[in-house]
Amino acid sequence: MTGISMLVPASLLFGAFFIKLPALIRRPHDILLGSVCGLLLMAGLVFSLAAVPTLDAINDVSGVPNLAAPLFYTTLTAVSCACLVLLTIWRGGITPRTRSVARRCVLGYAAVAVAINVLFVLGEAPVERLRDFDTHYATTPFIREMIVLYLLAHTVASVVTAVFCWRWSRRVTGVPRSGLVLIGCGYLLNLGYDISKLTAVAARWAGRDWDRLGTELAPPLAALAAPLIGGGFVLPLLTRSLGDLGRAAVRYLRLGPLARLLRRTVPPGSAHVAIGPLASLELRLIRREAAIHDGIIGLRPYYDGTVYEEVFARALAEGQPPERASVVADAAMIAAAGRVQAAEPGRTVIVCGRSPVQPATGPDDLVLISLALRGSPLVHEARRRALTEA
Repeated sequence: MTGISMLVPASLLFGAFFIKLPALIRRPHDILLGSVCGLLLMAGLVFSLAAVPTLDAINDVSGVPNLAAPLFYTTLTAVSCACLVLLTIWRGGITPRTRSVARRCVLGYAAVAVAINVLFVLGEAPVERLRDFDTHYATTPFIREMIVLYLLAHTVASVVTAVFCWRWSRRVTGVPRSGLVLIGCGYLLNLGYDISKLTAVAARWAGRDWDRLGTELAPPLAALAAPLIGGGFVLPLLTRSLGDLGRAAVRYLRLGPLARLLRRTVPPGSAHVAIGPLASLELRLIRREAAIHDGIIGLRPYYDGTVYEEVFARALAEGQPPERASVVADAAMIAAAGRVQAAEPGRTVIVCGRSPVQPATGPDDLVLISLALRGSPLVHEARRRALTEA
């Protein structure tokens, strides 16, 4: 396992982890997100440990020949367990049943991890082997059992995960299905890694030298599996995050006409708190919505019920449904009030209308009002007439 062939997938996995880390910081109690981040981190650590320079450094620093081997095997076992637990949570959610399944999985793989280290202590591996440890010590007592144990544990996880993903992918569609297919393909490659390693070890037991299966075929299979597995777990979460970001961006832009009108006509209030240039879009959207609400309240003395009633009636006469006519009338009343307030900012009484009407301020109402401000001829006419009368 060369440094480059292992460090490249390690970098990809660590990169995916750091991409998701800000979301985990914002939502520390999100168990699914935390599990994905933990899996990505441990998987990146596995490939870092598998690189020859890392193995050599661990052995040199510890002074124990081949100490990196059980450390690598233990970490790989933990990743196998983490993947099974994550898939269980991903499919079934947090329920008593999934907690029980996850607990059994953790206990089982924890026992394997302990056994790996005990067997290494009991065995003898005095000659450092950085590339062919598995096959070189395939017939050494206790070390032999350690190698077979870690390979079997990883094989079980690969088979279960691949079958699980295949069956589940047939029941879902869209992005989750794509993620499951990627994970399944990755674990099929991992299964190829396990088969290559086990075959090379078994060949040593039979007195044959098939070491190249373990040293030249298995590592590339594992390196190809890493980005597929990492991408499969990240894809649904990343797509959801991008979807949320896209919806926030669309909403922010659609609220623009209403926000700009109120910013020009209403003195800044408490909602106009300065935010940094690196503030998130979610924070900017919250700030914009708060400013709009403050602006609508600030224009309350200038709302003219007559404007609302006239525009509402004209919109109905044009064939618009009552819900749409009400939105257009609200937008016209806000536009007219803004023009009157700008012309007579000192007034604090209802202007010329028979009765004041409070505009709708629900989340969807604000977007519809903002769009009407930009595109409705009735709103533009009401604004122009208010300016003339003021």
